[in-house]
Amino acid sequence: MTGIEAVFVLAGALLILFASGLPIFVAFLVVNLAGTVMVLGTNGFTLLANSIYDTATTGSLTAIPLFILLGELLFRGRALKVMFESIDVLVGRLRGRQFVLAIILSTVFGALSGAAMGVAAMLGKTLLPGIKARGGSSSLAMGAIVSGASLAPIIPPSLLAIIVGTLAGVSIGDLLVAGIVPGLLLSTLFIVYILIRVRLNPSLDTSEIDAPYRQRNAGEVVQALLHLAPFTIIIGAIMGFIMAGIATPSEAAATGVLGALVTAFIYERLALRTLLEAVFSAAKISAMILLIMASSKMFSQLLAMTGGVSALTSLIGGLDLSTWAMLIVLMAFPFVMCMFLDQIALMLIVVPIYLPLVHAIGYDPLWFWLLFLVNITLGGITPPFGYVLFALKGAAPEESLTTIFRSTWPFIGLFVLGMAIMAIYPPLVTFLPSLMR
Repeated sequence: MTGIEAVFVLAGALLILFASGLPIFVAFLVVNLAGTVMVLGTNGFTLLANSIYDTATTGSLTAIPLFILLGELLFRGRALKVMFESIDVLVGRLRGRQFVLAIILSTVFGALSGAAMGVAAMLGKTLLPGIKARGGSSSLAMGAIVSGASLAPIIPPSLLAIIVGTLAGVSIGDLLVAGIVPGLLLSTLFIVYILIRVRLNPSLDTSEIDAPYRQRNAGEVVQALLHLAPFTIIIGAIMGFIMAGIATPSEAAATGVLGALVTAFIYERLALRTLLEAVFSAAKISAMILLIMASSKMFSQLLAMTGGVSALTSLIGGLDLSTWAMLIVLMAFPFVMCMFLDQIALMLIVVPIYLPLVHAIGYDPLWFWLLFLVNITLGGITPPFGYVLFALKGAAPEESLTTIFRSTWPFIGLFVLGMAIMAIYPPLVTFLPSLMR
């Protein structure tokens, strides 16, 4: 079996196991064990053990449980309600304000938690029923919720950015900071699209007609700003420390957790039970992610040892394609595959294969992997198997999957437009990280 054949056999076996419904880490374990015996024999099990140890002791990955704990602390109890009400006040009077509020809330909640599924499920339970009751279009509301929630892995703090940065050998701090402008760009595109649609078709939002908006006074606006201050300080401190070089992403995440503890205490007098639930939940999710990361690292080492990745790099490098055409091909593959496979699982397969290609073609690694991160994130809302869509379905069981799928396509188009803008104008991605050097 040639090296390239080994790559396709191992990757194909993984895809089949993923499609069978096996947990991601179990699928990796099966393929890693079989591949190790096939390529290295039983002596290769030492390499498997070393991969697990190396991943478990990688310092940069300590940011993962800390960021998860940050989100868990903030999204339990009254702090969530305070943020919701404050942003509602600040949005003000605006035709289509319900949908704009959905985008802003999901963007902010996503930035604080990094969990697209959690944000979609939460807003599906709390915001969607109110929009429908006030005469708003459920389809536009669902599109706004899932698209805004999908910004969670792009806008820091982002768990996917840490995973991509670790696998691709890119500075995690740079990748986190690089997601700020693209995330805000996409959020702006969503809001502009919503305002245009509502202006062209006022029947999409009849809330202003049926229940006129009560103008907020200056005192209410000031109070809303004060209530949001702790959350703003947390995000500002995390990104400010990273950009100023004062702290590593892990140290900044620890600072964020401390801020979340203080915020939770202020708004709900943090109970011991809430704290324990947040810690246990963060530990469970972190263990799962680290186990998958360890399995993925072994898989990438296995691919390298077959010689298939270097042979595939040479083969693709020999194609007579421009750098732009190659970029389209490299982005189109995960876009299509994410319609059918879990985005994290696909990412763990693709990154080791793409890594040498990125260097061989000469792409700016930070720019390319941020585009890749946005592309993978898009998989969460791409029918028919986008997991964010199913999270929303679980929160709104009365809505059909067909309706949910239909609501996302305009926002998928906006995601693609945003990626095109970032690709054509790289400083949108690279400018902020360049300030850190």
